[in-house]
Amino acid sequence: METKHFKFYSTLLFFILLVANIFGTEFKDFNLPPFDSTKMSIEILGNQNSKNRLTKVFHSTANSLLQNPLRVKVLYNGDEPIKGVPVYFAILSTPQKSVGTSLSEDTVYTNEDGIAESIVMIGSKKGDYEFSARINNYSGKNDIAYFKAYARESSWVFYLISGLIGGLALFLFGMEMMSEGLKKTAGSRMRNILSTITNNRFIAVGVGAFITMIIQSSSATTVMLVSFVQAQLMTFTQSLGIILGASIGTTITAQLIAFKLTDYSLLIVGIGFLLVFISKSKKLKNIGEGILGFGILFLGMWLMSDSMYPLRTYQPFIDLLLKLENPILGILIGTIFTALIQSSSAFIGIIIVLGSQGLITLEAAIPLLLGSNFGTSITAGLASINSGREAKRVALAHSLFKVMGLILFAWWIPTFADLIRTFSPVEGVDITSPDNYAAIPRQIANAHTFFNIILTIVLLPLISFASNLIIKILPDIEEEEDDQFKTKYLEEDLISTPALALSLTKAEIIRMALKVKEMIEDILPPFMNFDPDKLDKIIEKENEIDFLNIKINRYLRKVSQESIIEERSDEIFQMMNTATEIEQIGDVIAKRLVPLAEKKNQLNLHFSEEGQKEIKEYHLTTVKQISRAIDFFKDVNLQDAKHIKKKYKKYRLLELELRRTHFDRLLDEVPGTLESSQIHLELIELLKRISSHSTNIARILLESPVDTEKEITLKAELHNIEKKKKKVQE
Repeated sequence: METKHFKFYSTLLFFILLVANIFGTEFKDFNLPPFDSTKMSIEILGNQNSKNRLTKVFHSTANSLLQNPLRVKVLYNGDEPIKGVPVYFAILSTPQKSVGTSLSEDTVYTNEDGIAESIVMIGSKKGDYEFSARINNYSGKNDIAYFKAYARESSWVFYLISGLIGGLALFLFGMEMMSEGLKKTAGSRMRNILSTITNNRFIAVGVGAFITMIIQSSSATTVMLVSFVQAQLMTFTQSLGIILGASIGTTITAQLIAFKLTDYSLLIVGIGFLLVFISKSKKLKNIGEGILGFGILFLGMWLMSDSMYPLRTYQPFIDLLLKLENPILGILIGTIFTALIQSSSAFIGIIIVLGSQGLITLEAAIPLLLGSNFGTSITAGLASINSGREAKRVALAHSLFKVMGLILFAWWIPTFADLIRTFSPVEGVDITSPDNYAAIPRQIANAHTFFNIILTIVLLPLISFASNLIIKILPDIEEEEDDQFKTKYLEEDLISTPALALSLTKAEIIRMALKVKEMIEDILPPFMNFDPDKLDKIIEKENEIDFLNIKINRYLRKVSQESIIEERSDEIFQMMNTATEIEQIGDVIAKRLVPLAEKKNQLNLHFSEEGQKEIKEYHLTTVKQISRAIDFFKDVNLQDAKHIKKKYKKYRLLELELRRTHFDRLLDEVPGTLESSQIHLELIELLKRISSHSTNIARILLESPVDTEKEITLKAELHNIEKKKKKVQE
């Protein structure tokens, strides 16, 4: 009987184990103490989302392992981990046509800490992947945890880099085009403003802000100031106010970028295109060019923003950006990047893009802004390396102002950030929320603006002190003359702004004219007391005059190829004519008067006392006439032109009178008169010719030019060809 019972219970136990093995048991370890299984619960391990502990979102890349496994914890009564509970992992959904998604294990038993995990292989397509982890707690419904994974494109790094490079290129190209359009539209106004600069520092700040707003670069404004100070179109002290204003003007770009116009970028491009290619008016074309550049700028912004989207979920990059809240590191990176791309506006645009994606906090953006502002001074510093003393002073002032800005703001960045948030409200949004991506672009732009405005307010009363300090640091020194000829004021970068380029050209022509005036003054002494060294210096100056004439005419031709109004075209013609007349004066001196002086010395001839006195007096009138012409060219005035023409008529009559008195001396056989007669008369004739060329500089305003601008250019080129032929023959 006992044997029968044993066989019965053994068979029953075997049957129970067989059924349990077939249908699956709920517990791996039968040594667990008895408990109420309905009190089991599942939660996602490491889930920071307190609102929903049963859902977690991952970010990964297609065709790669999920960076973190799916991990859950099974608890009893919500706090005691349970060992040996089976957790069933499953793939719920994948993007369409995605293949290769898999789990390392479908069923995993919890370990001693109640944890079960499964490694995920993401499929071939980008998009959303969903997974689940489930336990059966016999409560009538399964306790399930959900996982979501967003997979980036497998080649997302390539798209990121190409999108950033292409977007930045479009951004810079659009900024350049917008700047060109604005400069052509407002060029004359810029020139008028520059010409009316006074010692009023507030006006200088306004001028700096306006010009930088037009040319979209504080670095370019500073480089331009270097040329204008050298050309004596403004003083060094006046330039300091403009430098401060330029810092404010460049913030306008950041404010424009902060407006979310990327959705309308293509529409703006279309409007600009229509104005450029359909309008016949130059003014409308220039406006259209500015609008087209504005649209391309935002198109580049959109490309950069779109390509950066995956970085929102790339943890190493997020960790790197968090380190930028260290002021020293942020300032250093901002300085280096701005110096490399030569545009603070472009770098600040990138910062705003990062902010719009929620990748950077305001506290991290401010050090980058401070570094970017300092980085702009490096460009001006490089531009001044081979320039004069005044240029180095301008660059040093720019750098010192930015260093002062770093010192003033670097130590209170968190407080400054709170101040910016206070003045950067966003309707219906909590601007203090770290998740508020919409507010950050405007906050960054406002931080840039506030920084430069506050810095200007602090430094503006100290301009005179700063000017004296910088002059002490870089005192005036006599610059050594360079053997190689070169222009002093012509800036290739300003050719696209004809109004400003012509101001610098005028300064170069005046410099050329002053050298010719020195030649006129120096040519007479060798006729009285022969000095070969002085004649050699005159020849050297004439070679420099030839060089300057070629460079000036070439520069003016480039300016004339820009889109210019008729008024600018007339001015270019006048400048070409003036440069040609000055160069011809140099030719008269070097090619005619120098050989004449040498001939007089070789023949050992002497002027009579009366003849020598007349030559000196007539030479003085020639010097006065070139001085009048230079003054007239500096500030074109109709009355001055009439005065110069009237004086020339007087000098022509004087030349006839001098010929008559010389003839009288010949009849009276005054000693020395007969021998030196030919040289005497030729000298008087050549001095009159110099006065004629000087008068022609003013005559262009009084008489309608017979030659067109092209004919003047051709005339100058033919003249240069003839000179080269003579040199070859010699």
